[in-house]
Amino acid sequence: DMQVAEDMVRFCVKHVMDHCADDLELFEKFVDPTLKQTLENIAHNDFARVSYEEAIELMKKSGKKFEYAPEYGIDMQTEHERFLAEVYFKKPVIVYNYPKEIKAFYMRLNDDGKTVAAMDVLVPRIGELIGGSQREERYDVLTSRIKELGMRIEDYEWYLDSRKYGSVPHAGFGLGFERMMMLITGISNIRDVIPFPRTPKSVNF
Repeated sequence: DMQVAEDMVRFCVKHVMDHCADDLELFEKFVDPTLKQTLENIAHNDFARVSYEEAIELMKKSGKKFEYAPEYGIDMQTEHERFLAEVYFKKPVIVYNYPKEIKAFYMRLNDDGKTVAAMDVLVPRIGELIGGSQREERYDVLTSRIKELGMRIEDYEWYLDSRKYGSVPHAGFGLGFERMMMLITGISNIRDVIPFPRTPKSVNF
């Protein structure tokens, strides 16, 4: 899952560099003078990889003053994500194995019983670009997680049925389309890259 996510991002960046050179020159001239350098770095270098626990520790030891102090068990904020990608690694980084307490019940529990097989791809200037996980395919573990979180089994019988009669290990991830556009164009405001206007109060329901 992590390698597929990395390969997809690098493919998209390389494709744009190979086929949209004129557009990139325009964005570099009027939006971000370091755009090509940033994209080159993404296209031709492997992403860093670090566990959630390691990421928290290196931020604590960095000496940087964060608005939200990095402590094990927190859901990382944008300032943490950008620090890892921009300051510490200076390139995209994949953070994996998050504490089970801050992730969804359907993410696969690791052998340590404390973390789940979840990952985020963080990139400079933006933070999280991709979020994904391996899904829990074991019926008994999934049932235990639902009970552990105080959720009603009957509300999730439809989901449990997909595991009850046999399943296979599987994973997936989601990529923020607008965030990808920000990365490729160098545009800093996400409202400037949305394909259709959907800002607050822009549509009457």
